[in-house]
Amino acid sequence: MKRVICLFCALLFLLSAGCGGEKPGPATPSPLPVTDSPVTPEPTPTPTPTPAFYHPLTGVPCGEDLSGKRPAAVMLNNLKAALPQQGNGQADIIYEVLAEGGITRMLAVYQDPSQLGLIGSVRSARQYYWEIAKGHDAVYIHAGGSPEFYDTRDRLGLFTVDGVRGYYSGQDAGMFWRDRDRVPGYHYDFEHSLLTSGEAIADMLAQRELEEHSAGYSYQAAFADDATPPGGRSALTVTVPFSTYKTGVFLYDEASGSYLVEEYGQPYVDGNDGSQVSVTNLLVLQAVCTVVDDAGRVNVDLSSGKGWFACGGRMIPINWEKGAAENQFRYTTETGAPLTLGRGRSYVCVIPTSQTVTAE
Repeated sequence: MKRVICLFCALLFLLSAGCGGEKPGPATPSPLPVTDSPVTPEPTPTPTPTPAFYHPLTGVPCGEDLSGKRPAAVMLNNLKAALPQQGNGQADIIYEVLAEGGITRMLAVYQDPSQLGLIGSVRSARQYYWEIAKGHDAVYIHAGGSPEFYDTRDRLGLFTVDGVRGYYSGQDAGMFWRDRDRVPGYHYDFEHSLLTSGEAIADMLAQRELEEHSAGYSYQAAFADDATPPGGRSALTVTVPFSTYKTGVFLYDEASGSYLVEEYGQPYVDGNDGSQVSVTNLLVLQAVCTVVDDAGRVNVDLSSGKGWFACGGRMIPINWEKGAAENQFRYTTETGAPLTLGRGRSYVCVIPTSQTVTAE
């Protein structure tokens, strides 16, 4: 028995010796090198190229320098019986002023008439319309005129393009013609039938070498992508009365950022394509208007005054001045800062000081 115990102890000793201490655990793997997760680089935005040129009358980018080109200014008939006008939707600036007896006419200013179609119907001149055209250094195009205008034209030896008197009233000049069915579906009285065209105007300017501005002239206007006047009143609908005969309505269209024009309770459209006239800028100038003869013709004082500017659905009061015939209109805020217009077409209403503009 003693021998068995000894053998057992010897066996335990040998087993302990064979173990050689603690059994090593599994080897710890070496850490893998840490790498950043792949990141897709953000695309570099393509910078918006700066336009080489801006249209002088609208401030919109254009492909050529038009700043030295002389515009054309055409008198448009606005009697109900003469509507729709043609080419009015392409005017860069429309000026609307009383003519006589409460009726109005438009002076449509075109920087580049070569791109136009038919324009009409063309009607007679007034002294103050010529003064507005002169402020643009524009070639004035009309059909007849008031005695006051002709006195001024003859006294100063002015050149105007007249469809009633002088060379351009003849058929051989190719400047004007009559079409009593000038708009499909309409038939007009003779007095509402006189037309011209962009091609005819461009040819006349080239023949007379009148394509370039007078020396030293440049149109002074500031434009911005967003010219919504800060702090202005809501002007989603602006109503502009000229007289008991004519009231203009301007409806702001948020989708296009422009005002759609109405008159006589109907959309004011271009008879060339039926589109409604729309403008970015609405300026209403209050001026002293005085009746000067038995026919109800008026004199409009374009020296200076107060008015309103609407853009982007908001409206603010402004001051304006012009003065001498060759001067441009200058617009300022009530604080005296130069007014900034939105990029696009403009509509300028010159109304009597007795009329009140409403906006809502």
